[in-house]
Amino acid sequence: MDDIAVGPLDLAARVDEALAVQAVAFGLTPDEVGVRRHIVLRHLTSPGARALGATTPDGRLVGFVYGMPNDRTHWWSTVVEPYLRANGCEYWLDDSFVITELHVHPAFQNRRIGRTLITAITADAAEPRSILSAIDRESPARALYRKLGYHDLARRVVFPSAPSPYAVMGAQLPLLG
Repeated sequence: MDDIAVGPLDLAARVDEALAVQAVAFGLTPDEVGVRRHIVLRHLTSPGARALGATTPDGRLVGFVYGMPNDRTHWWSTVVEPYLRANGCEYWLDDSFVITELHVHPAFQNRRIGRTLITAITADAAEPRSILSAIDRESPARALYRKLGYHDLARRVVFPSAPSPYAVMGAQLPLLG
């Protein structure tokens, strides 16, 4: 990670670059990218929303994270709430910082960039805990989240139009090093 700089990101100005990273990392179609563009820009208007980027020396964006204090009225919260309630974990929706998206270009993975992005963005959170959702299968992302202190709060969470179920994970802040 020596040549990668992590710092504040004007995500609204660089949304297309960020979504290009997400498309490669997550396998999104052009139509899915178009839908997500509007979602990202809407999220950025939420109070407390912030983003960090990982850039090469020439300014190329190779990773990003963004999140915000959770709001129970947001779509994501309304979808995950019944699953969390069923597991006695509904309280995680209060006083939590949500990691909305975290993606690193595959050519730059396994260099501690994702770890640096998520620990940096949560380090400044006023909330005592963090929540996120990840595809509900064993993956390098899920392994990283566990190493940082996240644990499963609900599994087999179905989001409309998502092809695979998700897991909702939560961690006390600060994250483990």
